[in-house]
Amino acid sequence: MITTRTPTLSTAASLLLTHRHRILAARTLSVSVSAAAGSSSIPVKMTARSALDEVTDTGAFDRSPSTFRSSVSRDGRFPAVAGRYHLYVSYACPWASRCLAFLKLKGLDHAIGVTAVKPIFERTKESDEHLGWVFPAAADEEPGAEPDPLNGARSVRELYEIASSNYAGKPTVPCSIAFQVLWDKQLKTVVNNESSEIIRMLNAEFNGIARNPGLDLYPAHLRASIDEANELVYDAINNGVYKCGFAKKQGPYDEAVTRLYEALDRCEEILGKRRYICGDQLTEADIRLFVTLIRFDEVYAVHFKCNKKLLREYPNLFNYTKDIYQIPGISSTVNMEHIRKHYYGSHPSINPYGIIPAGPNIDYNAPHDRERFSA
Repeated sequence: MITTRTPTLSTAASLLLTHRHRILAARTLSVSVSAAAGSSSIPVKMTARSALDEVTDTGAFDRSPSTFRSSVSRDGRFPAVAGRYHLYVSYACPWASRCLAFLKLKGLDHAIGVTAVKPIFERTKESDEHLGWVFPAAADEEPGAEPDPLNGARSVRELYEIASSNYAGKPTVPCSIAFQVLWDKQLKTVVNNESSEIIRMLNAEFNGIARNPGLDLYPAHLRASIDEANELVYDAINNGVYKCGFAKKQGPYDEAVTRLYEALDRCEEILGKRRYICGDQLTEADIRLFVTLIRFDEVYAVHFKCNKKLLREYPNLFNYTKDIYQIPGISSTVNMEHIRKHYYGSHPSINPYGIIPAGPNIDYNAPHDRERFSA
């Protein structure tokens, strides 16, 4: 059973969030990035962005694409070997959580280390106003979060600055909303920070060292169905809740919330006929949907104004969420304390006082009815 307390922000964090609630603009930073030849250093503008910088002039939320897009492969620049890579994540972030889910399901947690950041955005440097993901200074500062064991970085921003000097690409500090980084310890750089690509690597490229190499969450015979489901789920549901929550005008919100509930209704209908989104076996599409559903009633219904209908009012979706949560390894990827702290404490323009609601404290270990589809 999940038990969640109502966390109280520290006095310092409360003052910080109250003081920062008007800060929405990006800050331009200057960093030194090694030239391609490696023999000189050139100044490059690096833009440090915060979550609400992704809202357009029309009042709609528009997520920026990820930047580091290299791939692990068996024989490439980033070979799939044990002990070389590290996954930096936020337990609060649904995109990071799907990477953690793949790590657990494939049995790769012995071969790829994991470090989690603190749940609430803080200043990443004293020199400017950028707020983002930070590491705790000590192991006992924030349960579930750890200091950076590899680089001693204070913030994720510092990680990207380290990586930028070792990366032949455009340097950036990505938008602060999503955070997952596959880090190469040997080259001291970011391999990839796009979760949809990281999960494919974890699924296929590390089978030589995985404990569950036979598990294929993107099987060839279901790829067309998975891709179709992902297209529906990503834009309308995964990203749709953010479009609702970060909308600054009624029109974009109305459009986003309509599409969100149309997609949820469609998934409810599908799951009334089969156990999983694409048939009788768990796939990538299920993990991608699950990470949003597990956060829905706890944060999105309240914080992002997705309250037309709760997850608990969808019999199939609610039992489906419990079913996936109870798969061995998945519950360890869900830290509801971090989830609640982050959303209610890191978006001061939405929740300026950082108050965390008292409930609903759902028991996702409760019985479900999904076995009825098991032939």
